[in-house]
Amino acid sequence: MVDMGRAGSGGKDSSYNMMKCVENGHEIVALAHAHPPRTGAAEELDSFLFQTVGSSVVRLVGECMQVPYYEREIRGTAVSQTLDYAETLDDETEDLFALLSEVQRMHPDVSAVSVGAIFSSYQGNRVQHVCKRLGLEMLAYLWHRDQTELLHEMIHQGVHAMLIKVAALGLGPDDLGKTLEEMEPKLMSLHKKFGLHPCGEGGEYETLTLDCPLFKKRIVVDESVVVTHSKDDYAPVVYLNFKNVHLEAK
Repeated sequence: MVDMGRAGSGGKDSSYNMMKCVENGHEIVALAHAHPPRTGAAEELDSFLFQTVGSSVVRLVGECMQVPYYEREIRGTAVSQTLDYAETLDDETEDLFALLSEVQRMHPDVSAVSVGAIFSSYQGNRVQHVCKRLGLEMLAYLWHRDQTELLHEMIHQGVHAMLIKVAALGLGPDDLGKTLEEMEPKLMSLHKKFGLHPCGEGGEYETLTLDCPLFKKRIVVDESVVVTHSKDDYAPVVYLNFKNVHLEAK
């Protein structure tokens, strides 16, 4: 058994990859999350590397899984935007390095990191670069999986996640807050009509996992408001800002 940490967003992909890690004999000993500045500004940073919408709720995932939770403010930006990455001053990738360095310092036996990447080589290369510098293995069991099959599998394996951001033709404010199970028919229809990536790998939507088999408690959203990030008649970018959430025993 290999002790491992998880770097993630609280979304469906990172949650399901953790499930696959456990299925393959790994033990999750810590969660790590990079969040936007908490200065009252909008959660959406348009980061090239991190999902930032829903960051205020991700800390509850640690409580749901009953493992230590570590976080770091995103201070850098996408200074280096090439596909490959080399250590770059003030790049947001260095925030990930600092975050995982802290986890490694607190948990010296950690030897791997769970990452929910599916098709983004930009993100995968950066996480792999950080892992190599720290002597860690990157565990990405979803890498290059068929997205139609993967979405269906996640739902039927117990990943209960809701859409918290949409940014694609055919998606809008009315889809926010709906579960993957509720949205699967529409997502597949948009995939056939417009080529939408079923798992949102093109940035079409983002999610928050409310419950999954690894959780000892579930997240319940009591109150949220819709925030418009970018107005568009056909593909508005809108997301949920959570005002009140609580944990519920399972």
